[in-house]
Amino acid sequence: SPRKNIESHQNPLRNRQGVVFGRSGREYGMTTRWPDLFIVGAPKCGTTAMTRYLEEHPQVFMAQRKDLHFFGTDLQFQHRTRTSEAAYLAHFTAAATHQIMAESSVWYLYSQAAAEEIYARNPHAKILVMLRHPVEMMHALWGQLRLNGLGDENIPDFAEALAAEPDRSKGRRLPPNTPLPEALLYRRTARFSEQIQRYQSIFPPEQIHIVIQEEMKADTLTIWTDVCHWLGLDPSHRPELTTVNRSKTVRSEGLRALIGATPSSIKSLIPDSARKQMSRWLRRINSTHAQRTPIPRELYTELCSEFATEIQTIEQHLGRQIVHWK
Repeated sequence: SPRKNIESHQNPLRNRQGVVFGRSGREYGMTTRWPDLFIVGAPKCGTTAMTRYLEEHPQVFMAQRKDLHFFGTDLQFQHRTRTSEAAYLAHFTAAATHQIMAESSVWYLYSQAAAEEIYARNPHAKILVMLRHPVEMMHALWGQLRLNGLGDENIPDFAEALAAEPDRSKGRRLPPNTPLPEALLYRRTARFSEQIQRYQSIFPPEQIHIVIQEEMKADTLTIWTDVCHWLGLDPSHRPELTTVNRSKTVRSEGLRALIGATPSSIKSLIPDSARKQMSRWLRRINSTHAQRTPIPRELYTELCSEFATEIQTIEQHLGRQIVHWK
């Protein structure tokens, strides 16, 4: 099995330094301590909300920064230097010994390497997977990338963006400054069943918990309580279970186009930190909370038909039907 294959050469830290992992995933015999819990994605499936809820719990220490993406070395992030092991672990140095250490990175689920890499560092880690109807997730991801700017997604029509996937998978028709080209392969991102299978083939079933975003939205308290019981947390400590990261739309396409057309020669004159702050500020003032324009009925029906078998396979992995997806 894949798990046995990993165990035969797994965890270079343990093999090299004789580290023994406790049931909580903490290491004994050395000062290094790896996270106990990973929220692995998928994007636009409620990971931000779950991260906020967990970081309010006194028994949890959540990394202050989301989407660290230390694991998933196969992901080709552009314009970004992969952080060192020491820099990654520094995000958790303030954790108390009684707290579950956790981090949330939405592309760990998509990554073909992250599951094995996490297991190699902590085979007792717990994996929290957040899912959403694949078609709704694709549309939401496209909308988010459009909101981020023309550098993330420069095709203004969802159907056209889907049609561009074959070219984009070969490196063509990509936005000039896209941070993660794989994010533009919407159908591939939505193939949750094979992504879940990667984790299920490596981690024992009791270490994996799957949350459906639509179910969390319909009954947040029940889903939160289930997660607490799975993690061994006191469920009486309830965060403010409000909607987080609501959908947004662009106020002015003209302003966004103007920002995107700013020459690199001018951008290079501004220090990196100031440029990032300015970019966030411009995106904030050029966005508003609003429902995305719905997917045209014909396209929605076509995509639902395309993903019908995928949804059935996901249900098989869960061992139940997902009523909200029907």
